Amino acid sequence: MSIVVVSHASYAAHATGEHPECPDRWRRSDGLLHELAGTGGESLVFVEPTPIADADLALVHPSSHAARIKAFCEAGGGRLDEDTVACPASYDVALLSAGGAVEGARRVLDGPDRRAVVLGRPPGHHALAEETMGFCFFNNAALAARWAQARRGLERVLIVDWDLHHGNGTEAIFWEDPSVLYFSTHQHPNWPGTGAASDIGAGAGQGFTANVRLPIGTGDQGYQRVFSTLFRPLVDAFRPQLVIVSAGYDAHWRDPLGRMGLTVGGFAELTREVAAWADAHAEGRLLLLMEGGYDLDALARSLAASVQVLRGGEVTDPVGPSPYPEPTGDVDRAIAATRAALAPYWPVLATTPA
Repeated sequence: MSIVVVSHASYAAHATGEHPECPDRWRRSDGLLHELAGTGGESLVFVEPTPIADADLALVHPSSHAARIKAFCEAGGGRLDEDTVACPASYDVALLSAGGAVEGARRVLDGPDRRAVVLGRPPGHHALAEETMGFCFFNNAALAARWAQARRGLERVLIVDWDLHHGNGTEAIFWEDPSVLYFSTHQHPNWPGTGAASDIGAGAGQGFTANVRLPIGTGDQGYQRVFSTLFRPLVDAFRPQLVIVSAGYDAHWRDPLGRMGLTVGGFAELTREVAAWADAHAEGRLLLLMEGGYDLDALARSLAASVQVLRGGEVTDPVGPSPYPEPTGDVDRAIAATRAALAPYWPVLATTPA
């Protein structure tokens, strides 16, 4: 089977000026994946998405939200909020980014391919149902999950968010929903300041949100402990039919917006873990959506490492090792706090080693 790469040249048309979320993020990532396509391993198939349909956008966002963004861009753009910049083309590009998420979901659910990587921008995981936030217009991960449920009948979807920042928008959209299990690892303290271990959902969704606030310098080994000792037992109990990753690469040690200490090799290991979950429970169906990552080389190399893992190719790390010492005790305390908050809802946590 091939690895599907959903990409479009128009992703560079969302022109943000002097802003971390810049068109070169797409250019560098897309260019490196095209270089990989000529090397050994599973083939890469590049496909272009179409803008998301109104009916599919409405699965998460009311028409008033889209209309506000459209009118703002048609008037020339500017700052939609403190951090989110729009240009005249941004509304159309955001629809195309959301459409890329849906196209990726379509490809892995309808087959024959079971892995897709979406290079959409603007990113999505901070977008609330009726509010832009943190560079994000529409919530791509939420749209892919809701599309899979509404259009293909899935009952259980897992969203894994390894971005540096807490995906507050995704969390809010599924806060009371037990059909979507949401995991987030994020640097603390850092913007937006949400995602405490005690934030586990509400109502029927209580226990279906797992937040791990990690200390500066957590590094490869710390992240792997979170995924293997805390998240893996929850996945095995939940048995997702689709695994979606909000794949931010700003937790790389060289990223200017954080200091988490992950390496290219560390992202490769996280990809191996989530791919194993997809293989075990979801017939291999795995969708990676590009979120953050603001050092251009670290972003492109880390994303390429994820793709190399999926295609069975060799992973190299030209960016180098992290300079940060790993804060082992603080990482273990963060894991323990989330485990304690979730244990009443997941008996498996009482029978698996911490």
